[in-house]
Amino acid sequence: MKKLVKTWWGNRFIQALEEFSDPSRLSRGRSYANSNRILQLDIIDSVIHAKVRGNVNPYFGVYKEPTYTIEIVIHPISQAQWAAAIAYIASKASFISKLLLNEMPDNIEDAFQTLGLHLLPKSKLDFETHCSCPDWGNPCKHVAGVYYRVAKDLDRDPFLLFELRGLPRKQLHAELAKSPLGQALIAELNAEASAPFPVTSYYTRPQLTALPQEINPKTFWQGEKPFPKTVEVLPPSTVSGILVKKQGDFPAFWQKDHSFIATIDELYDRVKTKNRDLL
Repeated sequence: MKKLVKTWWGNRFIQALEEFSDPSRLSRGRSYANSNRILQLDIIDSVIHAKVRGNVNPYFGVYKEPTYTIEIVIHPISQAQWAAAIAYIASKASFISKLLLNEMPDNIEDAFQTLGLHLLPKSKLDFETHCSCPDWGNPCKHVAGVYYRVAKDLDRDPFLLFELRGLPRKQLHAELAKSPLGQALIAELNAEASAPFPVTSYYTRPQLTALPQEINPKTFWQGEKPFPKTVEVLPPSTVSGILVKKQGDFPAFWQKDHSFIATIDELYDRVKTKNRDLL
């Protein structure tokens, strides 16, 4: 069976759901995430709103294909708790460096557990769900389908999880950027970026220079100053593959199950070490 999600955070979200939900009900909704059953899905003020195509079911008195309205609320983390979490995350370079580069740290849950919180849902008490279908079970297959679709959306945008817990992405980035570590990283990011500039030609234009009155053959061929006997090795970049990481993991063209950023990091390491012995 093809994996529904690729990232660890998408899988962790599904695992959290499976720990406190009826597996049979979740499995019925899984097919909805990969089909055209979900007609609309929006997240407004941290609330998931969806419209899902149902099935004809005479047993429930449904003789015409219905459209069900779904609303899912994941209980938000309070503003005071978010302030404490952001202060803790901003004090850890391993957390803040990845979050400001649109990556989700593998151990992000540790930061929340330290404060007695959890970012991922842990029980059904974290959810409030409503579906207009006649199935009173929770979750019904329509709600389960929306769960899986949200997990797929988390693959592309892990910061959606923060938004669902009450903290928009822009606010998270703004708060992290205010910290000393955040300011240092932002300065590094800005230093790496260079603005494009227009050119008048695709080719290098020759520059005319006046010839000296007398030409010394030795100076002409060897230069006026000798070459240095040693070459100073430039320090490595503090953030490897920074241009790639700015775009986030799993871009649209990347169809593999493993991380695109991890693959590029491995490629960069091979290129850097390939000819190290020759220098």
